[in-house]
Amino acid sequence: MSARYCSVSIDLDPISCYYRIHGLGASPPELAATVMRNCVPRFAEVFAARGIHATFFVVGADLDPTIDLDAARAARKQLAALDRAGHELGNHSHTHPYEMARLDAGRVAEEVGHCDALLREVTGHRTMGFRAPGYDLSPVMVAELLRRGYTYDSSIFPAPGYYAAKAAVMAALAAAGRPSGAVMTNPRALLAPADPYRPSARAPWRRGQAALVELPVAVTPWLRIPAIGTSLLLAPRMLRERALAAMAKRPFFNLELHGIDLADAGDDGIPGELVARQPDLRVPLAKKRAALEEVLDYLLEHFTIVTLRDAAAWAQREAA
Repeated sequence: MSARYCSVSIDLDPISCYYRIHGLGASPPELAATVMRNCVPRFAEVFAARGIHATFFVVGADLDPTIDLDAARAARKQLAALDRAGHELGNHSHTHPYEMARLDAGRVAEEVGHCDALLREVTGHRTMGFRAPGYDLSPVMVAELLRRGYTYDSSIFPAPGYYAAKAAVMAALAAAGRPSGAVMTNPRALLAPADPYRPSARAPWRRGQAALVELPVAVTPWLRIPAIGTSLLLAPRMLRERALAAMAKRPFFNLELHGIDLADAGDDGIPGELVARQPDLRVPLAKKRAALEEVLDYLLEHFTIVTLRDAAAWAQREAA
């Protein structure tokens, strides 16, 4: 293969997800649309300046008019504009349940199907890809994606260091009487292939013959250090450059970001209780944006940047 491919994706987790992760209870209702209203346009502006088409993973509830009519209308208008501009919209479940890999087939169908239907209303065409909340995947979830004809999943994150850090944080919160709303990933996923592969329908963390491809979230070769937006944008420049150089050795770089990566705690009115527990919110937006622009400029120099939908089509051909 002559080209190296990269995809840039953004998980549009609302602020309420971070309140759940940190055991802070319900988030203030006025923050419900913060990521969609404030952060998405910042990403769109950065991408447009470089001609990059990205994949935005959408939580269906943000598009649901039965929850908040005005917010849903605004979100639909914004996402429809992204779709027209050539970006991809992916399914990130309807309510973002961190325990989704533990749900039964009926609940999984509801989570995938409701978001799928809302995305179709926005774009007028099929959704091709899914990313699970919390980087966890189950055979039940794979079966639902196959039933709906999805061409890829991008949920596996084979990063032992991330798993250990998450376990430590969750244990500390539990000891403090403030249990996290997150759940631990199936540890078998930590040994999953780090490059695109066709998974087993019964054990999606292993290679198999399922009729979709798994596009794992990026980790570096050998040490499997996370190479995601949060770690890259907050790292000192020297470490960021080393991580990017390591990823240039892979045939595919699946760079995952989160909407909150371009949040500004002051301008976006995010309360101190969350800022104190979410390190990236203590970094000025200008600094994070500059780091993101450096990363994207490096990617443009070393990779062909495509949406995850197009990366899946390439991976399918490679696996054939």
